[in-house]
Amino acid sequence: MTLKISRILHAGYVFECDGTLIAFDPIFENPFSRNCHAFPDVRFDLAQIRGMKPDAVFISHFHDDHCSMESLDLLDRDTPIYLYCLFDELFAMIRELGFVNVLTLKVDAPVQVGAIEVIPRKALDADVDSMFHIRAAGLNVLNVVDSWMDPETLEQLKPYAPWDMVLWPFQTMREIDVIAPSRAQGGAPALPEEWPEQLQALAPRYVVPSSCQFVQEPWSWYNHALFPITYRQFADEVGAWLPGAAVVRLNPSVSVALTPQGLTPAAPLPWVLPVGEQDVDYEYDADITPPPTSGIARHFAPLSAEHTALALDYCRTGLLEKYRDMELTPDSYFETPCVWQLSVYDHDGVARQFRYHVHGDDIALAGDEEAPTWMTEIPIAKLYAGLALGESLTSMYMRINGAPPDADIVDDPLIRCLFNDAFGAYQSAQLKRIKERTT
Repeated sequence: MTLKISRILHAGYVFECDGTLIAFDPIFENPFSRNCHAFPDVRFDLAQIRGMKPDAVFISHFHDDHCSMESLDLLDRDTPIYLYCLFDELFAMIRELGFVNVLTLKVDAPVQVGAIEVIPRKALDADVDSMFHIRAAGLNVLNVVDSWMDPETLEQLKPYAPWDMVLWPFQTMREIDVIAPSRAQGGAPALPEEWPEQLQALAPRYVVPSSCQFVQEPWSWYNHALFPITYRQFADEVGAWLPGAAVVRLNPSVSVALTPQGLTPAAPLPWVLPVGEQDVDYEYDADITPPPTSGIARHFAPLSAEHTALALDYCRTGLLEKYRDMELTPDSYFETPCVWQLSVYDHDGVARQFRYHVHGDDIALAGDEEAPTWMTEIPIAKLYAGLALGESLTSMYMRINGAPPDADIVDDPLIRCLFNDAFGAYQSAQLKRIKERTT
């Protein structure tokens, strides 16, 4: 018996065995998560996807690059959806989309779907992520998705070594470096120091660099600053740690047949259509100079008068109300009185500046008399997207300047106001658009 494994995109896979077909974290969009562009580039045959009838879909966690309403909307509503998530709201959204069989995944609780058994495993951040242990055709495959390995879970998984295949998240990403360039560490990129011990303990026969197949817009400086690890570096270093293993790159649509005897090519997914060169690689530049936010803002279309007013009104009133409703951590930089400046850039690169007195949980608009000590910049198009469309932080081109080295970047008032207690904003916005289309 053979286990066929096919890559969709990013963390998305199709597993097939003895007539059973399961999709993991399926994304059928390019771009997805608003500005994640497939890397390498692909198109999707949506008609074929609509005709596909998977026996089940498994979703590892709630992040929008793993759970997308637009992608799920293409599937038959009788498809069982198995979801690892601690928040009831996302289950309710998927049911509202029309799925009749939406089921909760529990750590270490096996789910048997035809010839394939899926066992969710505990990730390091168990409040968010899960991993998948897939058993079929006498084989063990570990899909780490894009989580970090929990030490207790590693001990739990060691007895299954040697694993037949591990899908390992190879791209580390430098979010702080692009949000606060003054914090950028630079230097040669290194794979996390925990990885050699973890991979050697699992002793896989095959390792697939997984869970990162996207870049930002073609003009974005993030493409040389956010993604430090190349496929080449990953293959070289993992090959040195595991001389008996093979590092196998699976581009979108590519399929392989895994057996106890080895790995062979298989027919690709017919509904994932590669575009152009596929064996592309990341190009990291530790010395890149970030362009000004004024220049970045010019890449975005102008907002309507209504959307502009919504974003600016938020800066004047909504942000203040939201901030006062939250509780600041005792060791925050903002526990000490300071002046915070928010600069919002329109499509012409012109900034509107708002200054605030901030002290603990209190905030008020301020004049221009005092110089700011913490400065935040953002294109108004992205501020609106964060407010109305569920835009994620790493695609908003937010820039923080002047923050002291020992201050926590996520204490930034705009970050806190947009993302504290904002669960499922992206999926909720998707669901609203889908319902508007269908009615």
